[in-house]
Amino acid sequence: QVQLVESGGGLVQAGGSLRLSCAASGSIRSINIMGWYRQAPGKQRELVAAITSGGSTNYADSVKGRFTISRDNAKNTVDLQMNSLKPEDTAVYYCHAKQTITPAFERDYWGQGTQVTVSS
Repeated sequence: QVQLVESGGGLVQAGGSLRLSCAASGSIRSINIMGWYRQAPGKQRELVAAITSGGSTNYADSVKGRFTISRDNAKNTVDLQMNSLKPEDTAVYYCHAKQTITPAFERDYWGQGTQVTVSS
């Protein structure tokens, strides 16, 4: 089992910045992908950004140029730096990790979520 503990988040005015951090613990071998998803009220959970153990990144179009994901493999942490925040970024943000159990089987883990609220 892998446990994901998030920190950061909160209330910020539009145009401001926040930084989210997530630390993985437990059986952390073979965690290939770590990332962040978000879910706004009445909407489906969506990918915000992800990063592989090799450093390849993927961003939602809506956050490109504003958000930066980074990862420390030695510390098993993943951070999301969010700049130029907009009211539409308001959501609960979830840390995610995908662990390769076998070449044919992967397991997903989720953090408890942290609220990000951007006021206009």
